[in-house]
Amino acid sequence: MSKWFKSGAPWIWMTGGAVSLSLVAVLGLLLLIGWRGLTYFWPHTIYEWQLTSAEGERYTVIGEIHDREEVPVAQLRGAGLTLEGVTEDTLTRYLVKTGNREFVPLDFRWLLETDILSRDIPADLAVIERSNHGNFYGYVERVLEGDRAQGGEVREQLQSRIERVLELNDQMKSLQRGAIGSINFELEKLRLKQRRLDMDGELTAAALADIQAREQQLRADYLVLEKELFELRDQARRDSVVIRDMRGQEVTLSLGEILDVAWPNDMGLAAKVGHWFKQMGKFITGEPREANTEGGVFPAIFGTVFMVILMAIIVTPLGVVAAIYLHEYAGKNSLTKIIRIAVINLAGVPSIVYGVFGLGFFVYMLGGSLDRLFYPEALPTPTFGSPGVLWSALTLAILTLPVVIVSTEEGLSRIPSAVRQGSLALGATKAETLWRIIIPMASPAIMTGLILAIARAAGEVAPLMLVGVVKLAPNLPVDGNFPYLHVERKFMHLGFHIYDVGFQSPNVEAARPLVYATSFLLVTVIVGLNLTAIGIRNHLREKFRSLDH
Repeated sequence: MSKWFKSGAPWIWMTGGAVSLSLVAVLGLLLLIGWRGLTYFWPHTIYEWQLTSAEGERYTVIGEIHDREEVPVAQLRGAGLTLEGVTEDTLTRYLVKTGNREFVPLDFRWLLETDILSRDIPADLAVIERSNHGNFYGYVERVLEGDRAQGGEVREQLQSRIERVLELNDQMKSLQRGAIGSINFELEKLRLKQRRLDMDGELTAAALADIQAREQQLRADYLVLEKELFELRDQARRDSVVIRDMRGQEVTLSLGEILDVAWPNDMGLAAKVGHWFKQMGKFITGEPREANTEGGVFPAIFGTVFMVILMAIIVTPLGVVAAIYLHEYAGKNSLTKIIRIAVINLAGVPSIVYGVFGLGFFVYMLGGSLDRLFYPEALPTPTFGSPGVLWSALTLAILTLPVVIVSTEEGLSRIPSAVRQGSLALGATKAETLWRIIIPMASPAIMTGLILAIARAAGEVAPLMLVGVVKLAPNLPVDGNFPYLHVERKFMHLGFHIYDVGFQSPNVEAARPLVYATSFLLVTVIVGLNLTAIGIRNHLREKFRSLDH
């Protein structure tokens, strides 16, 4: 036994076991998040319960089971329930999502099994997905065009008319974000131009007349587009559907606010799988609504990826130049040692401190100076003097800079000095040696540092809350208006979206599945970014492999 311990084998097995346990824990966590998140989009069974109240009144509840739990009878009796004739120690109660938010007091309610008289699964129960007030559950009675009921099969009529309304909604969005948005953008530019000329004392009568003529033409074009928008809106609101809800009353819903309809109780496996993929696609490509508890997360995905790419573009040259200076040019003295210690210590600074630094230096000092120098006509409304995606990228670039510097310097230290000496002996300058020999050979190490930087930056939230991220950003940092990339705008981020939905949501039960879904999506985005960087690193390693020999 003593020989076995002295051989070091126990430590090898202990290390391997620790690594295995870590991998199992990570995979288990990912599977848990993925299962909780992805099952949210599966079409759940819709039940119709017949219940009796404590006063003996019968009523109906329609909805889907969100959760269930076993509750001790003593706890229920302590809460004031009589529970006559109950001999069990525990009772099952169901958390049911009833929807129909504007007609019932609770979007979610608990149903105790002793109150349930019957539970059915009607095939013709429909789930109506709406842009406001959440889902609506009930029986589709008829489809109306204006005030006239339409003949034919109700489901086909409703599906075809919803598709028509969705096409109209897409046209309205395209019109608002395209032509109307461009006109608003041009009107704002004219206003700022007029104010700037006035501030500089160059606002002549001819210049003012030209600005006013251009503004008048833009407003005339706006009125034409506005009329077209109102016509599309009227067409979208023309049709409606009559649904009988769990109160037994008929409710008329405008198709203009309906996004989708499904009959999950009447679906086979193939139809459910197709519906699941459809809902997943809507989640990835859609926009959030209902205080981020409904809809999709595309603006958050776009903001996360755009900010990380911008950060990578900023941090890579800064980190590489700093590492090259420290390793190739800086003397081996106490000052260089102090700089190295400072770089290493920067990696241990809490991220929120970087956020405070970014807010004070980048936003208020640098951004405020840019506004006073280049955008005085827009003041007091800030242009760059407010949090935005550029300042977020710069803040995270400072945060991840030590990782890139240390990784690049380690790659430079692995290159034999004979390579440098041979290049210099052949007549190349030091700059040519660095550019053509050293940096290509160190490029895999540079990409390793970038991979680590991306992995950390993509998941950071605390500093972004101070320098650019917001709950809802209706305009993406990229659009069709010059200069197309608007790095001064605020943006949405998947990490902050998780925090907002999980801890700031007015409807916790409805938001909980979205927390898992968004978390799984964030992990997927980070893995995708890392795999892309790893692929580039492997390509560079193969490309410059000959230089190693």
